[in-house]
Amino acid sequence: MAGLTNRLLRAKNVFTSSSSSILRISRSFSSSSSSVTPNNKDRSNVHWVFLGCPGVGKGTYAGRLSSLLGVPHISTGDLVRHELSSSGPLSQKLAQIVNQGKLLSDEIIFSLLSKRLESKEANGESGFILDGFPRTIKQAETLEEVTHVDLVINLKLREDVIIKKCLGRRICSQCGGNFNVASIDIKGENGGHGMVMAPLLPPPNCESKLITRSDDTEEVVKERLRIYNEMSQPVEEFYRRRGKLLEFDLPGGIPESWPKLLQALCLDDNDKKQSATA
Repeated sequence: MAGLTNRLLRAKNVFTSSSSSILRISRSFSSSSSSVTPNNKDRSNVHWVFLGCPGVGKGTYAGRLSSLLGVPHISTGDLVRHELSSSGPLSQKLAQIVNQGKLLSDEIIFSLLSKRLESKEANGESGFILDGFPRTIKQAETLEEVTHVDLVINLKLREDVIIKKCLGRRICSQCGGNFNVASIDIKGENGGHGMVMAPLLPPPNCESKLITRSDDTEEVVKERLRIYNEMSQPVEEFYRRRGKLLEFDLPGGIPESWPKLLQALCLDDNDKKQSATA
């Protein structure tokens, strides 16, 4: 108990304005804290983090691993979009920040995250796969204070492909499904490997209901990438120094990248067979 109290005191010093949110986060994280390696037989309590620039596919791969391992996928992007769709007092402020391609303050992120973690604890969920958090060195330091992170997966993809992917994103206004109409076929130069990423098209009943995210314009996407690249290097180095960073260059679309990601995470063939039906 003394160790937890000390961690809370140090965390509160990082974000004084949001100390109550950090306190709730610490309680939720600490209740399921453990040290788990990727090839452990009991992977239902893994504590993993996905890093990567906006549009790289963090949500796609984190979601698949969440289903495979049976642990909650907690996406700060989804939390923000849920808040934006509400009529809460925060939604208007969020809309202005997001539409400009800027990063949300640590106080806002911790507030949204604390709500999700309280729900996780109430539902008896264990473990987590965080997606979109931490994005700043202060967030990484605070997360380190309140819980143990087993592994940090840093997804990488060339910038021109990311821009095409972001501009191709579509959402079904009825079911909330995420799709992508971009068809990427980049030829390799000087004998190098090219890249093919097929579009993720919607079913017929969703085709007429597709909408584009308001922040998926070329100007905003490029601004998000600029800010992310500026902020991400210290976070990557933070986890690299601790021996927790797994760099993974996406070789293509899901059919090519997913099996290789499983291999990098030491997940066995049986897991691959299960994921093929997902």
